[in-house]
Amino acid sequence: MPYFADLILPLPLDNRFTYSLSEAEANFIQPGMRLAVQFGKNRIYTGIVAGVHQNPPEVYEAKPIHQILDEKPLISDIQLKFWNWISTYYLCTEGEVMRAALPGAFLLESESIVKLSGEVDLQSEELNDDEYLVAEALQRQSSMKIQEIEQLLDRKKVLPVINRLVSRGLVDLNQEIYEQFKPKEIRYVRLNPAYEAESEMHVLLDDLSRAPKQREILLSYFSITAKSKKALKVKELLSESGASASILKSLIQKGIFEEFYQETDRVNFHGEISSHEINFNEFQQKAYDQIRSHFAEKSVCLLHGVTSSGKTEIYIKLIEEVVNKGKQALYLLPEIALTTQLIKRLQNYFGDKVLVYHSKYSVNERVEIYRHVLENSEKGKIVIGARSCIFLPYQDLGLVVVDEEHESTFKQFDPAPRYHARDAAVVLANMFGANIILGSATPSIESYFNAEHSKYALVELNRRYGDVMMPEVEIVDIKMAHKKKKMTGHFSERLIEEIRESLKEKEQVILFQNRRGFSPIMECNTCGHSPQCPNCDVSLTFHSHNNQLRCHYCGYHIAMQFQCMACSSNEVTTKGFGTEQVETELKALFPEHSVGRMDQDTTRGKYAYEKIISAFENEETDILIGTQMLTKGLDFRKVSLVGIMNADNLLNFPDFRAHERSFQLMLQVAGRSGRTKKRGKVLVQTYNPHHQIIQQVSTGDYEAMYKEQLEDRYQYQYPPYFRLIRLTLKCRDYSKTNEAAEWLARALENVFDRYVLGPEFPPVARIRNEYYKNILIKIPKKQSLGKTKKVVHRILTTFRAIGAYRSVKVVVNVDPQ
Repeated sequence: MPYFADLILPLPLDNRFTYSLSEAEANFIQPGMRLAVQFGKNRIYTGIVAGVHQNPPEVYEAKPIHQILDEKPLISDIQLKFWNWISTYYLCTEGEVMRAALPGAFLLESESIVKLSGEVDLQSEELNDDEYLVAEALQRQSSMKIQEIEQLLDRKKVLPVINRLVSRGLVDLNQEIYEQFKPKEIRYVRLNPAYEAESEMHVLLDDLSRAPKQREILLSYFSITAKSKKALKVKELLSESGASASILKSLIQKGIFEEFYQETDRVNFHGEISSHEINFNEFQQKAYDQIRSHFAEKSVCLLHGVTSSGKTEIYIKLIEEVVNKGKQALYLLPEIALTTQLIKRLQNYFGDKVLVYHSKYSVNERVEIYRHVLENSEKGKIVIGARSCIFLPYQDLGLVVVDEEHESTFKQFDPAPRYHARDAAVVLANMFGANIILGSATPSIESYFNAEHSKYALVELNRRYGDVMMPEVEIVDIKMAHKKKKMTGHFSERLIEEIRESLKEKEQVILFQNRRGFSPIMECNTCGHSPQCPNCDVSLTFHSHNNQLRCHYCGYHIAMQFQCMACSSNEVTTKGFGTEQVETELKALFPEHSVGRMDQDTTRGKYAYEKIISAFENEETDILIGTQMLTKGLDFRKVSLVGIMNADNLLNFPDFRAHERSFQLMLQVAGRSGRTKKRGKVLVQTYNPHHQIIQQVSTGDYEAMYKEQLEDRYQYQYPPYFRLIRLTLKCRDYSKTNEAAEWLARALENVFDRYVLGPEFPPVARIRNEYYKNILIKIPKKQSLGKTKKVVHRILTTFRAIGAYRSVKVVVNVDPQ
C-alpha cells in the first residue's frame, strides 16, 4: 500500500498538497515536521506535514518528497489546529499563516544551480548562440543560479536552453537548498597542552624573544588565565594585549595556541534578580482574589483598572503561580516600545526565564527563542512581546496576559493573515485550557460588552496605587486663544505657563501630537497649490531635519521647495503641524532644557526605543514629545504635566471607532501624568471644548462614553451588535477597479441584501499608484458566521475566475479595526 503526506506550503494556496512517501518514510514522518518538496517545474519549498495517510490524490499524480529536514516535529498538533482556525476565521490560506508563524530561517527555498559537468571543449560541440553563451560563462565561474542565466541571456524562458545542455550531458542541474539559520559561535583559544609544563613554558618564552609582539600576547594570556584555567575568548585576548589578529594567527599556525568554537545564545539576560516580593495594597489584593475565583468558572477575565493602579504587579503574581506549576505564560503587548520597560520589570523578578520576541530581532535571534519555547526549557517559560508571539510553539500554556487590550496595533494589517492578536489569543488559550486576562484602563467597547453580557468575567480596579489622585484635566479653548492673540506658535499661554511651572519644580513634561514630521501641508499663498505625492492621493509632509517633503504612505520624497511648483511664486507657507515642529518651537521657548522626540522617524533602530525611554527615565530629557507610541502604558515617575496639542484631529476621523479611539488615546496619555505622590495635570488644547468626548475625558467617565457609543453602534448596526467583513479591491486601472467593485457588490447583495455597504472610495483612494475601493458586509448576531464566510469565499472564487478582473486584487479583512 502506498503512503501519502498532506503538506502545508508557504504559498497562498487554498488546499494542502499531497506527496507520496515510501513505507520507511511514512513510519518516520510525524505531523509538524518540515519536508523539502518540489512544487512547480523547478522550485523547491519547505512544507509542513499536516497528516500522513494512504489515500492517493484524485486529480493529480503525487510526486515523491525531496528530503526530510527535521528529526522531530517543529510544529505541535495544537499549533496546526490553531493555524487552521486562523485561516478559516480570517478567510486566508494556511500557507499565509505558515509564513507569518515561522521565522524566515525555517522556510528553506531552493535556487537551482547550474554547473558544467567536467571538461567541455566548446569548439567541438555544435551549440547555438544561447547555449554557447551559457557554457562559456560557466567556464569562467564554477556555478550559476537560474536567475543569473536569465540576466545573462536577457530573457525569462531559459529552461529550454538549460534542458538542451543537460540532455547532451554538458551541464548538471542541481537544487541547492540552503539553511539560513547559523548558530552563533564564539572563537576561543587555549595553550597547546605540550607547553603547559613550566620547563616547556620557559623554553617557549626564550624562543619567542625575537618576536616581542607574539611574546606579549603569550604573557597577556598567562596573566588573564592565571586565576581561572578556562579557555579564553579571542576577542578578550586581543583587547587585553592590544595586539592584532595576524600576530595571534601566526601563534596558532606555529601550534602554540589551539583555536576552537563554541555555540552560544544570542539573546541573554545579564543581571541579577533584584526583586522577589510583591506587596499588594488592599485594592490590588481584592482584585487578585476576584480574578482567582473567576478563573474557576470562566477562563477569560477583563481587568478594568485605571492608569497607574498596579495592574502589572497582579499580572506578575498570576504568572508566578503558573510558572511554579511548570507551565508557560505569554505576555502580549501592543507596541515594541512598551516591551523595553516591561522586560526590565519582569527580568528583575524572573531573571532569564523571560524571553522577548518581536520584529526588531534578527532572524537568528528569533530561531533561538522559537527553539527554547518548543523544548519548553527553563528559558522559555515566560514569553513577552508583540502580536506575533501567539505563533510560538507552546507546549503547555497556562496563562495569557493581553495588556492594553483595546489597542488597534494588535490587529495585523498587511500581509495576510489579518488576525487580531487579542481575539486569536483567546482561542489559543482555550485550546490549551489556559486562563486569559485582558487588562486595560480603557477597555474596547467589544470586550466590555462581552464582560457585561457574562461572556467574560469583569474585575474593576478603580484606585491608583498609593492612593495617588487621578490627574486633573483642564481644557484650553484655542479658538478663543487665537482670537485674543494669546498663542505662541502652537502653544496656548496656559500650556506654556504650566510647562514653566513643572520645569521649575524639576519635574518632567510629556506632549502628545498625533502626527510626525514638521507640517503636513505646504501651500502657495498665491495660487493655493500644495505639492502632492505622484503615487498616492495625499499631500507631502515637510520634514525639517533633512529638509525634505515626504509621503507617509509610499516613502516618495523630494527636496523642500522654496518656490511654488505651479506658479513659481515665492510665497510658500506650511500649514498644520507635527512632532518636529513642536520640538522646534519648544527648543526656542525653553532653550536651557533638553527636549526629546519619539515617533516613527526617531525609533527606526533596534535599540532606539530603549535609548529614548531610558534617557527620559534617567531625567536626561526634560520634555518628551511623541505620537501615540507615548500613550501605551509606559511608566515614568517624574511626569507631572501632560499636554495634548490638538485633540480635534483625533475626533474628526471618518471611522465609526473614531470617538472611542480618541477617548482611549487621550485618557491613556493623561494617565502618564502624576504617577507618584503629587497629583498630575493634563491640558487638552482644542477648538471644540464642548464636544462630548472631550468632556468625558475631562471627568474620566468611561461608563458615559461606553453607553453613548453603544447607543450609536446599535442604531447604525456596528460592532458589538453586528460583525463586519471588509473587502478592499486594489488595481492600477481606475475604471477596472470601479467595474470589479460593482460586480462584487452586486453578487454579495444578491445574498446579503441590505447588509452590504459600498462600493466606496476610502479617504485615501490611491496609494502607490493603486486605486482602492471598499465594500463592507455587516453580519447580524443571529446570522451564522461560518456560513456567511463560506458564501463570501464562494463568491470570491467566482470573482477570481473572471479573466477581465484578473489584475484586481481583493483583500479580505475580517473584524477590521
